Amino acid sequence: MTTRPDLEADCSRCFALCCVALRFDSSADFAFDKPAGEPCVNLASDLRCTIHAELRERGFSGCVAYDCQGAGQKVSQVVFGGQDWRTDPRTARWMLVVYPVVRQLHEIMAYLVESLDVVADDSLRAELEQVLAEIDALTYATPEELLKVDVGEHRSAVGPLLDRVSELAREPIPSSSYRNADRAGADLRGADLRRHDLSGACLIRTDLRGADLRGADVRGADLRDADLRTADLRDSLFLTRSQVHAATGDATTRLSPRHERPAHWTAISPR
Repeated sequence: MTTRPDLEADCSRCFALCCVALRFDSSADFAFDKPAGEPCVNLASDLRCTIHAELRERGFSGCVAYDCQGAGQKVSQVVFGGQDWRTDPRTARWMLVVYPVVRQLHEIMAYLVESLDVVADDSLRAELEQVLAEIDALTYATPEELLKVDVGEHRSAVGPLLDRVSELAREPIPSSSYRNADRAGADLRGADLRRHDLSGACLIRTDLRGADLRGADVRGADLRDADLRTADLRDSLFLTRSQVHAATGDATTRLSPRHERPAHWTAISPR
């Protein structure tokens, strides 16, 4: 499998941008409201989280699942050349609005990189490589240039490419589809979802124990608190770290080698 270190978060090279730039609202994922651009009250002066070891227990499961996919260090060390947002108000203003743009571009890049792992068609690979190079180049642009980037336009252009990748990888394609379906809380225990299209599906708290999701396209599916115990997600397409960490699983959940087993899964008992 292709690896791209620049698409993996390295908090040691970031100025805690996710703890400052992003807004979150009080919910099951966050214990309180925080406006965009304001440092989280749990952020210490050394830019470390003071409750990192207890995030889930303290009501911040959203922080546990969040993954900047390398955008934090890209903005901190490349776009702004190692400047700390705390040293200059103008730098802070620019950095905190540029970060979400780069974060979204890195997400698109990660999908394209994974696509190159599963596509054998030379023509499609060439298209993927060209688009990947173009988006990669954007992430090295100046702050002024980055703020002019239309991320939605790039998503719209990449979407059909990813659909083609998905269709080729899932052949023969099952007749049923859960694309963009609302299956929140549904009982899908033991379901045969091999090669199914689950992209964009709402699977919040869905019972997927024992379900077979090998080869299923889960791009953008909401897996928050979905029960994945004994489920098989080996070779699931476009499965992200955030999706895995937002779900419930245990030692019986089967994952591909590219995914680490979340630490909080070890405290979950099978049933």
